[in-house]
Amino acid sequence: MKIVVLAGGLSDERNVSLSSGCKVCAALRQRGHDAALVDMYLGTDRPLQDLFSAPIPEELTKIGRQAPNLEQVRASRPGYGGNQFGPGVLEACQMADVVFLGLHGACGEDGRVQAAFDLMGIPYTGAGCLGSAIAMDKDLTKRLAAPLGVATPKWELIRYTADDIPALVQRLETPCVVKPLASGSSIGVSIVHRREDLPAALSQALPFGGTCVVEQYIAGREIQVGILGDKALPSIEIIPNTGFYDYENKYQPGAAREITPAPIPPEWERRLGEAALTVFRALGLSVYSRADFIVTPDGTPWFLEINTLPGMTPTSLLPQEAAAAGIGYGELCERIIEESLKARKAGK
Repeated sequence: MKIVVLAGGLSDERNVSLSSGCKVCAALRQRGHDAALVDMYLGTDRPLQDLFSAPIPEELTKIGRQAPNLEQVRASRPGYGGNQFGPGVLEACQMADVVFLGLHGACGEDGRVQAAFDLMGIPYTGAGCLGSAIAMDKDLTKRLAAPLGVATPKWELIRYTADDIPALVQRLETPCVVKPLASGSSIGVSIVHRREDLPAALSQALPFGGTCVVEQYIAGREIQVGILGDKALPSIEIIPNTGFYDYENKYQPGAAREITPAPIPPEWERRLGEAALTVFRALGLSVYSRADFIVTPDGTPWFLEINTLPGMTPTSLLPQEAAAAGIGYGELCERIIEESLKARKAGK
């Protein structure tokens, strides 16, 4: 099968995406496919057919401690305007039997690329455009999940400027979690235990669109559940060595302990799987995802958010959960493709 692995793009999660894309591309080649890694934003100046045998840059597999400087990325592609698709990208995608979306974050995970490909008749992996757009919006996701009996922390959607921060500091309750409305990899996220730390948290989230979710802080164990083909995978527990599971702890090897299956009672595992599937179906998702929870000592799974294009990096969680279910990395990539082609054929 001829497969374009689309990664990179112009997102704060760009480096995570490129690392995922490298690993996926290598695995698909090992499974006998003609796979090409293509940076959605930078594009390519190679002859398109050569992409499928081009070496995979080793340096792209590494993820730094900080998110990339997107102004530098923009500057590296002069004279191509505001088009999110770089030179040769759409032509390469049209050559492929399927596009494996290794994108993360804005303009990749938010439904816009999926909508463009739907219009062009290009098959792609993961959820469709509408489900992807809904899941990227943390407020809307929680609004759909809460009436279905899925426990989720109390939250408030706030739209603000720097001038609003002093009043918000006086009004908001702590402890809380401040999250940009539509970002991933914990970029811009702060856990705030003291009111005096709210100004810094709100200022940190402000550049990501000026809209954020301020969520009740729930103390408990951080456990995540993958979905593959409408079935829950074994859960995974995350225990950071320091702080919470932020960008650095997610992608620096050894920064957190990750245990799968999570060491929890079978009843807790069942409840987590049911909650993850409830949200997955309510949002109209398909193929695969990963849902994030905090589990309190009484076994209640508190739903936080769901990711429609989970990371596939060397330290990512979904491949670990799949491995616990007896599904190796290469097989996981092929299963995602198979389920995606079924979903596209069914109009999902």
